[in-house]
Amino acid sequence: MAIGGKSRGAKRSSSASYASTVTTVVFVTLCVLAVWMLTSNSVSSPKTATRTATRATVTDTNGDVAFSGSNDEQPIKITEDKDRAEFEDNPGQLPDDAVKPDDDKKSESDGKDSAVKETKHGLQGKESAVEETQHGLRGKESAEEHEKQKTQISEESVLTQNQETKQIIIPKEVEDSKQRSNEEPNKINQKVNNNSNKLDSSDDQDQIRPVEKQQVNEKPKERGADKKKKKKTKGDAGSDKKMKKTTTMSGKPKDDDPEKLKNDTEEMEDEQKRNKQQQNQEQQEIQMQDMTNATFSDETKNKQNEILNATDALSSLLKTSTSQKTAEKDIQNEAQNQETKQQNESTTEGSLGNSIPKESSESKKAWKSQKTQSENEKERRRDESNGNDGFHSYKWKLCNHTTGPDYIPCLDNLKALKKLKTTKHFEHRERHCPEEGPTCLVPLPFGYKKPISWPKSRDKIWYHNVPHTKLAEFKGHQNWVKVSGELLIFPGGGTQFIHGALHYIDFLQQTVPNIKWGKRSRVVLDVGCGVASFGGFLFDRDVLTMSFAPKDEHEAQVQFALERGIPAISAVMGSQRLPFPCRVFDLVHCARCRVPWHNEKGMLLLELNRVLRPGGYFVWSATPVYQKLPEDVEIWKAMSALTKSICWELVTIKKDKLNSVAAAIYRKPTTNECYDQRPENNPPMCDENDDANAVWHVPLRACMHRVPINQAERGSRWPANWPNRLQKAPYWLNRSQMGIYGKPAPQDFAKDYEHWTRVVSKLYMSGLGISWSNVRNVMDMRAVYGGFAAALKDIKVWVMNVVNFDSPDTLPIIYERGLFGIYHDWCESFSTYPRSYDLLHADHLFSKLKMRCKLQPVLAEVDRIVRPGGKLIVRDESSAISEVENLLKSLHWEVHLTFSKDKEGILSAQKGDWRPTTYQAVI
Repeated sequence: MAIGGKSRGAKRSSSASYASTVTTVVFVTLCVLAVWMLTSNSVSSPKTATRTATRATVTDTNGDVAFSGSNDEQPIKITEDKDRAEFEDNPGQLPDDAVKPDDDKKSESDGKDSAVKETKHGLQGKESAVEETQHGLRGKESAEEHEKQKTQISEESVLTQNQETKQIIIPKEVEDSKQRSNEEPNKINQKVNNNSNKLDSSDDQDQIRPVEKQQVNEKPKERGADKKKKKKTKGDAGSDKKMKKTTTMSGKPKDDDPEKLKNDTEEMEDEQKRNKQQQNQEQQEIQMQDMTNATFSDETKNKQNEILNATDALSSLLKTSTSQKTAEKDIQNEAQNQETKQQNESTTEGSLGNSIPKESSESKKAWKSQKTQSENEKERRRDESNGNDGFHSYKWKLCNHTTGPDYIPCLDNLKALKKLKTTKHFEHRERHCPEEGPTCLVPLPFGYKKPISWPKSRDKIWYHNVPHTKLAEFKGHQNWVKVSGELLIFPGGGTQFIHGALHYIDFLQQTVPNIKWGKRSRVVLDVGCGVASFGGFLFDRDVLTMSFAPKDEHEAQVQFALERGIPAISAVMGSQRLPFPCRVFDLVHCARCRVPWHNEKGMLLLELNRVLRPGGYFVWSATPVYQKLPEDVEIWKAMSALTKSICWELVTIKKDKLNSVAAAIYRKPTTNECYDQRPENNPPMCDENDDANAVWHVPLRACMHRVPINQAERGSRWPANWPNRLQKAPYWLNRSQMGIYGKPAPQDFAKDYEHWTRVVSKLYMSGLGISWSNVRNVMDMRAVYGGFAAALKDIKVWVMNVVNFDSPDTLPIIYERGLFGIYHDWCESFSTYPRSYDLLHADHLFSKLKMRCKLQPVLAEVDRIVRPGGKLIVRDESSAISEVENLLKSLHWEVHLTFSKDKEGILSAQKGDWRPTTYQAVI
């Protein structure tokens, strides 16, 4: 419905239509001639002006197109005068039906008024999305404003108003009203969909913007005497521009002939008379139509109300859609800017501190930690110092302890060991850390040399780096270790595999083919490892082995393993649980280990049962398996009864003829059926409240935990074969659980791996000055999902992933992907020998530690476990980076790189050979 037009319901006859058409054509012709005479002698052919315009164009005071009033109008861009050339030769975005062609006269002569067709098509839902917007704007005018506008039509707009009157023929609508009453809701919905679809196009958005601007800035205009300019058709645009060119600066025509002006004035007076006659005739027709419409007024008003409501709804929808589109575009632009910024920073030093994923504070509520699970937790003193004063001049001293270069503070705490009431359960080999970590430095062994690189280090190391010969003296005949000049030689054998570890490893594979080294069996626990040759040669089968043995039980055996480049820790199966989660090892191995498994109600074997996966294997190659000495026979009987009571299946007992040894291989059950069918509940099942993952200061218990049967629970299924399990999120990671960085856990896992893969490849491999050929033993001091270790999978290194006891317990995820790690509290000393690691990596560790303990003891511990020439990479807050840098400089470390941006920073440093000359007593 055109603005200012009133509904007409009377159906005209063919003769009336024909007469009206002829009158209109004549009137248009006269108007064009009058304009032509007023402007200039050089005007375009009046042929273009003989077209009957179906589009009434309203212009503003500057002559710019402001609104189009046809049924199929499209929004026209509001342009400046200098841009009007668009409407002279190219109508721009105008639709095909914006100007009615000349051949439409033929349809008029047949009695089918084009305006009626346009109205009918408009009512049938062919209006475009922008037309609906304009209708919505017009629909907001009240009925009183419409009536007022109709009575105030000026003489200058009679022609255009007459054309609009002919276009809106309500009787035709009434004729179809009954049919359209059922179709109208569906068509309105269709219009809404069309509008939404058009909003997705950038061209449509450009068309809508002028309408929005008009809606905000323009007020509804009166159609009476306030309108000083005539509405233009498409064909008049060129004439209007030419008229502008023929005017002077004062606005007067150049041709000011008095006689011509007189003739023009007379013609204008005649034209005004004709206009008045035409207006009277139209008013009579309107009165007749109003009388006819009275019968249908109620139904018509209802229709009009429906249309007005629909247009209001469409207008509101378009506003919302446009706002949403604008907001979405802003968000996309911001995301693109951030992505571009990150890409730029990843290739420069700016990436060093800005691509670090931030831990979500909310995620801590969704994850357990060893701190919240465990007993006997020690309180830590909070560091009140700001950490910026006097670090560079801090006075360090050497540790004065009986162990000398092999000092491990938590295992060599003489003061605590003297207070022990018993050593029955090897309590003296367990951790007893000082209340405050020592700040002294461990001296270097005399004649210390740069370690031999892997893989040569597996066979030989420098004697002066680990100057212990007792083990060679006691175990030389068993091929453990031999002294050769300045070297210690490791033939690759052991007590149970004198003729080489690889032969023994292949023997186990042949005995139980389902072991599948490096595929099904990826993470192995070696109990009582000796010098860890078993784990050292399992690298050839793509297997990662966690080896452990107590300190000084066999002199420096774990230290030998670490110097060779084989993973190992100093630990003992005593009175507390091992620092590993439950159900994480694919296979547990014990070669001639003298652990009394059958004692204490099988408590030690039940601890192995806790850490072994359901369906995993326990390999026991000890003398009770194949020797017949009375002691061995008694142990075998007790072991057989115990393994049966805990439902371990004896898969086979196989003898290796070459080494003259045998191995008994057991398998842990995958269901609870055997547990429920036992005649006696001995050993008993653990209480439901007993968390099998809780290990920090948790005592051993002689009970068993049930096997998970829920398919969504960890341990109910065997993980994917290696290496597929490395990059794939574990099946038991719940999407409803928030990850460490605030995303759903599986997405968080993928993001972490992607992040560290990018950082390692683009920065760590070349940007920090690290020679990776000299790196073998690596520790991630604050591992989350193990992404840093996973990113190093193609390099010949192994990574000890440390999950802090007060951090979210993600260590089971690390094991699930085929890596290994340990729980620890960095306010205490780590259970390893000095000079154990080539590289330490600390991601956002020190800023968290300084809330619980001082950083001086922590940096002293870092200095203790890093080899001379070893590296430290720190990624953290800038304040923590600054504090660590000052401490490292006081330790005479060479700081290669420090970079800070946006309160985040990175540091790369290398340890030297410097040691202080004064000593500090250590009790």
